[in-house]
Amino acid sequence: MSNPRILGAREIHLISLYSHWEFGMKPEEFYAKWDVSYEQIALICCRSDSTVRGWFKQGKFRRYPQPNDLRHLAFMNFLLEHFEEVPEQLWQLLCLTHSP
Repeated sequence: MSNPRILGAREIHLISLYSHWEFGMKPEEFYAKWDVSYEQIALICCRSDSTVRGWFKQGKFRRYPQPNDLRHLAFMNFLLEHFEEVPEQLWQLLCLTHSP
């Protein structure tokens, strides 16, 4: 096992920023903005179709997305809006290909 990298002030500050980051988008906002299905939202959030359908229900059977779900939708919104602006090198670091 290799030695873990030591966290400096910069890294500790970055962790603090990330842990307090209010980056999120509600499913209703995402659905209204993009022509997507509940199934596609489920795929983005790694949830079942029935869970996502529950987010859009009213009444006692309504379900609510978790903070991670809101982050997934916000990040996907960002990618959809800025796909062409992301440098190829960053796509490679993220293990994604930059081909439409």
